[in-house]
Amino acid sequence: MLAEDTRVALRLLGSFGATATVESYNDVNGAKVRPRILARLAAGAAVALTSDAGTPLISDPGYRLVDEARSAGIPVHAVPGPSAAIAALSVAGLPSDRFLFAGFLATRSTQRRRELGELARIPATLIFYESANRLPAMLADARDVLGRRTVAVARELTKFYEEVRRGPLDEIAAHYADAGPPRGEIVVLVGPPVAEAETDWADVDRRLSELLDRERTREAVDAVAAETGLPRRDVYRRALALKGDDGDA
Repeated sequence: MLAEDTRVALRLLGSFGATATVESYNDVNGAKVRPRILARLAAGAAVALTSDAGTPLISDPGYRLVDEARSAGIPVHAVPGPSAAIAALSVAGLPSDRFLFAGFLATRSTQRRRELGELARIPATLIFYESANRLPAMLADARDVLGRRTVAVARELTKFYEEVRRGPLDEIAAHYADAGPPRGEIVVLVGPPVAEAETDWADVDRRLSELLDRERTREAVDAVAAETGLPRRDVYRRALALKGDDGDA
């Protein structure tokens, strides 16, 4: 039996009164131990890959092991188990006919915004995993990059303190900015882009010009994005065009 953390796996086995030889397999030691595991599998051994939480390979180690096993002609079987992403989708009340699981975003805001920008036009519900400590900053970036969307923050699913907080992205971002990081395991679901009436860019430009006369570009862009619900990146481009430069907001 392979486990990301052998202590977690041993507790699970103990709760069922079961016993097994448990070995560590994770992103740190994977390259070193894979050849030995594959040799055992090739010799006919049965090996179970487990996850600390949820389903193996879903933002967990295991992809390369499964890939190399299949490439070697070794059969791989799934034992269906819990998945936080699917559990959250089932209770969020967001479109579920088309969704994209994006895992964890980058920890740094600049890279995180870049990744969100790449996902912005996908016509599907976006599903992310996020640490509790980074949640307020992640939601603030999502608000600025994705614009007017519905979001659901699912916390501690299937546990005693389970909570799903759902609403407009700007309101949910403001809530966690004030309340601070929550506790527990977090899944963030962002609804797909909403078709809106054609934007009157002349009005946007006029408002930007008014603010740029007395405020820095960053403040002017943030204000107009908040007022209009437009993605910050689009408002930023308009501001740069009005100023005739390509500097950073």
